[in-house]
Amino acid sequence: MQFSDLGLVAELLRAVEEQGYSTPTPIQEQAIPPILQGQDVMAGAQTGTGKTAAFTLPTLQRLKPHASTSVSPARHPVRALILTPTRELAAQVYESVRDYSKHIPLRSACVYGGVNIDPQIAELRAGIEILVATPGRLLDHVHQRTVNLGQVEIFILDEADRMLDMGFMPDIKRIAALLPAKRQNLMFSATFPDDIKRLADQILKDPVRLQIARRNTVAELVTHSAYKVDPLRKQELLSNLIRSRDIKQVLVFTSTKISANRLARQLERAGFNCAAQHSDKSQQERTAALAAFKEGKVQVLVATDVAARGLDIEHLPLVINYELPPNPDDYIHRIGRTGRAGMAGEAISLVAPDEREALASIEKLIKMSIPIQPTPESDFRPPEASPRRREHGHKRTRDTSRASSRSAQSSLAVSAIESSLAESSSSMDALYVASAERAITPPAANVERRPRQVAALFLPPVTAKQD
Repeated sequence: MQFSDLGLVAELLRAVEEQGYSTPTPIQEQAIPPILQGQDVMAGAQTGTGKTAAFTLPTLQRLKPHASTSVSPARHPVRALILTPTRELAAQVYESVRDYSKHIPLRSACVYGGVNIDPQIAELRAGIEILVATPGRLLDHVHQRTVNLGQVEIFILDEADRMLDMGFMPDIKRIAALLPAKRQNLMFSATFPDDIKRLADQILKDPVRLQIARRNTVAELVTHSAYKVDPLRKQELLSNLIRSRDIKQVLVFTSTKISANRLARQLERAGFNCAAQHSDKSQQERTAALAAFKEGKVQVLVATDVAARGLDIEHLPLVINYELPPNPDDYIHRIGRTGRAGMAGEAISLVAPDEREALASIEKLIKMSIPIQPTPESDFRPPEASPRRREHGHKRTRDTSRASSRSAQSSLAVSAIESSLAESSSSMDALYVASAERAITPPAANVERRPRQVAALFLPPVTAKQD
């Protein structure tokens, strides 16, 4: 089947061809027709199988009658709202909307937190038909009355399960209450746990249910392996894997922001061009790091699960789980960054003893056993001391010898000084005694030759005789 067989208009077919696609993926093939007919859809598919285009293309076609070149904001109300859990995913979806709407005069905008809100306000006030947003920042605009959702015709939830994991359920319900009751609802996600089904029952109306692959499955083109390793030696093994395979681009996942920062610093000291990606980074830093990674300027991108959704990197060969995720579902989304668009990929997990239970949970979820690879000690022994380090070692030895010699010399000097002081003390005592004797019994000759005032100093005091 070709895209032309799906009933898409010529402008969209032209945009799809410009993006280099000719054959739709299974999710696109099954989701586009019911969306074009205005039906609600609940679709699940493997990560990297084209979910974004599956809802973007039919949404653009349904809004095409509202396309206008007018500069009046009143002619461009928000008619389609797309919610995503993360900034990265919002940016990716927005990029797809822009690419596919090149030949249709529909305006779009993307709003998310972590950046100045003023440019977003100006863009919204100018008028847009398609709004891509994260829940928190969208509610900020709602509170400031800079966006009106009263004319939304299509409501799309992308990666709905992740929004539930991040605690966005109350925000989603508040946003849904602001929308017109009569609208089309679309829900797309890689996984559909039971909580998502309950949310779908509240929002969707008689949806078409699509499950392209079995629930909680992983991409078939990704090979899985694991290494059992002591946590203190994980960084050694990681460095060896990257060097031995001459890997030019690798995405490494950690469970916490602190671990991501620490590992990034360690890898930089080991000689790798590395960057960290997590929610404590500003949006400018995250965007710059991702752009450098895509361009090949950064070899290793260390990220938390905030980057597990929405990262669309062409031909990413390898994903490494430096720490296993606490939620087994996140394993699916992590490794979904590789093996995309029909390309082969590889996922490696470094498993510490206290993570073996987490590994078992992942294997149970994906219904497959992950093979454990041997870890030869010769492959990642601690590096031998460099010539410079050995030189420093000899220098320290020489310095120690010199210090010992100086210490011995100082001891001898102190002994000599103490002896000299003892002799000096004896001499001084003798001098004091001699001086006292001379003061008590001065020589007579001297007394005769001295003036009377001086001689009186040596004579006993004279007491006046009373009559």
